[in-house]
Amino acid sequence: MTFTQRLMSSAARLGRQTTKLALGVTLGAGLALALNGVPGHAQAQAVEAAPAAVRAVPAATGQGPALWVVRDADSTLYLFGTVHVLRPTTAWGSPRVDAAFDSASEIWLEISNPDDTASIMPLIQQHGISRDRPLSSLLTAEQFADLDAAARTIGLSGAAMEPMRPWLAALQLSMAPLVKAGYDPQSGVELILKARAEAAGKPLNGLETIDKQIGILAGLDEADQLAFLTETLGMFDNAATELDQLVDAWASGDVDSITRLGVDEMKAVSPAVYEALLVRRNTDWADQIQTMLEGSGTVFIAVGAAHLAGDDSVQAILSRRGVTVTTAP
Repeated sequence: MTFTQRLMSSAARLGRQTTKLALGVTLGAGLALALNGVPGHAQAQAVEAAPAAVRAVPAATGQGPALWVVRDADSTLYLFGTVHVLRPTTAWGSPRVDAAFDSASEIWLEISNPDDTASIMPLIQQHGISRDRPLSSLLTAEQFADLDAAARTIGLSGAAMEPMRPWLAALQLSMAPLVKAGYDPQSGVELILKARAEAAGKPLNGLETIDKQIGILAGLDEADQLAFLTETLGMFDNAATELDQLVDAWASGDVDSITRLGVDEMKAVSPAVYEALLVRRNTDWADQIQTMLEGSGTVFIAVGAAHLAGDDSVQAILSRRGVTVTTAP
């Protein structure tokens, strides 16, 4: 198989996963904030918003996003699916989610420090920059021209992005049209929950670390990274529309649509990425949840909504192990 054939095959396998990261990996919030420090990055035209700690979330229609609960004799664990970047005007406020959050003695997120750019930046420099393999040497002239055109819409150029490894260039360009469409990393659910927890003095914990999350993308082989980048360029103009559909489903508690739009497609066209992004991490988190059940008290766990949808969701894995997971009242 030639390199070109392999790249085309990888692109087909990856499918349209660019905006799926908003439901599957916290990188969208913290890493988007940190990208201002990588070579060539221009200041994003972010939506101006009040700090998360003082911002009220508009009330959702109906019950709002889905919420699950796991209980035993002395433990109550809530499972809440999130979206890592949102418009400030997205209506997802829910009294039952608020009540579950307020009742918890500790909060668990995918990572405990999604806005800690000081910790993220060295990891970006280590895993996202490769000056000896510039992007122009990895892309065709036509692909690099497309990258340059996309970069110029956010105040950059292809030349300015040359040092980035393909996964980092893809992530930056995948975030750009979302920010231009009004999506704001500061409005992501994790940052709002983090601010609320800190204001209430609730301990914050992470199910994994940011270096592990970066390793998921940085660990892809180069062909898959290039496929991610070329796919991002191909859907640059439509990324916000696709994420709009996922956010609408999430905010209304439509888990079936999240499964169809954000999980089943990944599983069908990219089994390796599906395994890395969802199955392995869901399995690890199910292990941690079972350990939490051995203790006592009330815990609120918030992870990307894609992790709580489909046949290999955290709930499904727990159910197969005999742990009862129910929809929260």
